[in-house]
Amino acid sequence: MTDKPLQAKKKKVAWGITGSGEKLQETIDKMKELKRRYEHAVDIHAYLSKAGEHVAKCYRLLGDLKMSFGKVAVEVDANSPFLAGQLQLGLFEFLLIAPATSNTVAKIAVGIADSMLSNAAAMALKARVQVYVLPSDWKEGTILTKLPNGRDLEIHVRKEDADNARKLRNMANVFVIEQPEAIHGIFSKHFDRK
Repeated sequence: MTDKPLQAKKKKVAWGITGSGEKLQETIDKMKELKRRYEHAVDIHAYLSKAGEHVAKCYRLLGDLKMSFGKVAVEVDANSPFLAGQLQLGLFEFLLIAPATSNTVAKIAVGIADSMLSNAAAMALKARVQVYVLPSDWKEGTILTKLPNGRDLEIHVRKEDADNARKLRNMANVFVIEQPEAIHGIFSKHFDRK
């Protein structure tokens, strides 16, 4: 009988996707890159809000998500799938919500937990699990975004939405990132050996 080296158990990351098309493709691309880079150390579990599933279908990205990340869990209600409980039990290293709609950002900022991802964030924070958020509306002003048909659309980010993103920055264990490229630093912080 030969002794096989023990493999370290993979860490798990919960990745929430809300109903924002802004930076969705770029976020998926970054997560696929990180999945390849950390394939021996990390399992990424994707959780879509109901609107997240709808937007992923509109942008024709749902198939890519399923092919790249296996089973993709879709919200049934605030407690199903039971992501919140898994976060409380420490089964995930952290929660990443990227991209996050202004609605989800506002709910987290004021403590409303009536959707799967806002509830998951609330329960993660109660268990001192770090929450990373990529708000689609983080800076007041006019931005250019892509529609599912590839056309550009100019939208105005309201002061109220930018204010909610700023509120997140002041919450313990919540970290706001502005671009999908910043996700690499999160993985590096948690999974690269020092």
